[in-house]
Amino acid sequence: MSAPAHHRLAVDVGGTFIDYILLDERDGSVVIDKQPATASALADEFVRGLQRLPVAPSELSMFIHGTTVALNTLVQERGAKTALLTTAGFRDVLELGRAGRPAIYDLRYQPAEPLVPRYLRREVTERTAPDGSVLIPLDLDAVRTEVEFLAAHGVEAVAICFLHSYANPAHEAAVAELVRTMLPGVSVSASSELVREWREYERTATTVANAYTQPLFSRYAATIDARVSELGYEHGIAFMRSNGGVMTIAAAGGRPVETLGSGPAGGVIGAHALSQRTGIRNIVCADVGGTTYDVALIQDGEIVERSHTDIAGRPVMGSVIDIVSVGAGGGSIASIDPTSGSLRVGPESVGASPGPAAFGLGGELPTVTDAQVVLGLLDPDRFLGGRMKLDRERAETALSKHLGEHRDLTHLAGGVMAIAQANMANAIRIMTTQRGLDPRGFAMLSFGGGGGLFAAGVAEELGITSVLVPQAAAGFSAWGMLTADYREDATLTRVYDVDATSAPDLRDAFAGLAEQARASLVAYGFAPDALQTAFSADVRFRGQDHTITTPVEPSWLDGGAADLVAHLPGAFAARHRQRYGHGEDGAAVQVVTLRCRAIAPVTSPRTVGVFADTPAQPVAHRRIWFPATGWVEQVPVYEREQMSADDVLAGPCVLDEWTTTVIVPPGWTAALDEHGTAVLTHKQDDDEKAGA
Repeated sequence: MSAPAHHRLAVDVGGTFIDYILLDERDGSVVIDKQPATASALADEFVRGLQRLPVAPSELSMFIHGTTVALNTLVQERGAKTALLTTAGFRDVLELGRAGRPAIYDLRYQPAEPLVPRYLRREVTERTAPDGSVLIPLDLDAVRTEVEFLAAHGVEAVAICFLHSYANPAHEAAVAELVRTMLPGVSVSASSELVREWREYERTATTVANAYTQPLFSRYAATIDARVSELGYEHGIAFMRSNGGVMTIAAAGGRPVETLGSGPAGGVIGAHALSQRTGIRNIVCADVGGTTYDVALIQDGEIVERSHTDIAGRPVMGSVIDIVSVGAGGGSIASIDPTSGSLRVGPESVGASPGPAAFGLGGELPTVTDAQVVLGLLDPDRFLGGRMKLDRERAETALSKHLGEHRDLTHLAGGVMAIAQANMANAIRIMTTQRGLDPRGFAMLSFGGGGGLFAAGVAEELGITSVLVPQAAAGFSAWGMLTADYREDATLTRVYDVDATSAPDLRDAFAGLAEQARASLVAYGFAPDALQTAFSADVRFRGQDHTITTPVEPSWLDGGAADLVAHLPGAFAARHRQRYGHGEDGAAVQVVTLRCRAIAPVTSPRTVGVFADTPAQPVAHRRIWFPATGWVEQVPVYEREQMSADDVLAGPCVLDEWTTTVIVPPGWTAALDEHGTAVLTHKQDDDEKAGA
């Protein structure tokens, strides 16, 4: 009999690096590693980093994976040749979209091109009413003709989305079965298998996105599964979902649209776990990667979610963690705007290959990382613990050549950092100030490979006085995946007035969704009595079009119709007031979409703080430029693992880990809490406090 496995592994495949977090469940210790994410050889890079770990895959008890493969496929528009079968008269839904203009003052705005060309959008004779009744029967003979047309044109994926199929999926199910029979090997995505919600444009776009990304993603998932199995791993790989839960590798292969935000979601799940352990209930989660800056919120101890998102100008439905991303990361390219002549940063990125000029891998364009090298924020000899040397001369050449040969290098690099930092602060304002929230009431949790380089500067710009930088911040998203539960969401669009007459039907509908969601987890092998269930509803005032997702307490469903009618309208009105500043208690409200989430909890890993027995001493000194002071000579550099529990380090100074550099500017202090998290605190003077 083999010895029991005691190690969990999480792997987060980003746009620049692959992060590995190996956890020993017995003592909470972790091993961290990184591997370049070369797109042309991603599976090989994945396995190369895996084989460098001290534990073989056969010794793992759990393997969880987050990836941007589906997201990058959609954003870069390199997916499969996709067709759409839809109700007669609705082939142009993808182009018509919504009447509103996302950028109303941009006269040059162009919407994203449909992923399916018009000649591959084929109409089917059928029609279902909003209540699910059949108005026009399905003509399967006509469908066969259309499928033969698609076969002749060599499509690789087929999306099926019929009008009101959320209310009655029978027509979609029949067509999906026919297509799978006639076109074996072609990926088929039916909207009723993905999203049972209203709004035709968004539902069609989501189904098309799933079909478009499925062939490449399913091949990637199958390759990773096979390669890991060859190395001896005997359990199924769990894939991170955009809603913060995990799913089996088989389910992920069929529903890649549910993994689009899987990488950033892991960090938010980790932040939620940290919030529960520290008691800090309001946290801005800031993830700085090589390509993007991702922002999410923990508000009053709970993760802020939404029921849809936009990816590259295209809507995607489904429960997701509410994350705002901007093109500001270590690899973001700095350039001069040809029209205005002003300096700009991002959203374009050099990626892992060729990477920033300082990497010495052939990159010549100036990036944020190159600016950090020029300003001394990154030590060329200590990057990734000395595993990778940076080239300061190449960084200087890139900045000078592309941003102005006759300009002062320090001012150029400082300008790049200032713009990147302003872009990051604006992303946080979108999540807080624009929603009526004061960022000064939040702590900032900064993670990702570049998080510690920006954390204090961005926080100071927003008036945030407390910053948390967790251990192994570069791999925090992967660490967060280790805390993620298995989750299944079930939704149903059906309009109900919230009153005594409809309350029994509402309760029955919620019960049906719970049965559906729980059945999926039981099929994964979880015991029914181990599952948890949560409910919510998209609610609106009668006469409105848009809704707000409002939690529904289980006690409101268990306590009888009167409890649901008594509590749900008030809970919705309170949320409406928070978001829009008004909302009348006692007004008539309607439920539009019902939601249920079934959760199979996993045991969360323990956080173990690592402290030295003696006060920390500088291991080096270097010259660093700060916006408030200019160049500071001999800034002390400390190894984070050499800090004691009693150390309080005054800025300016640097905390180094092999994967992360944390800059502590003047006016800030740094200490470790009981979990080993670095806590940076800004000392406000009396004038600042009076003006707050």
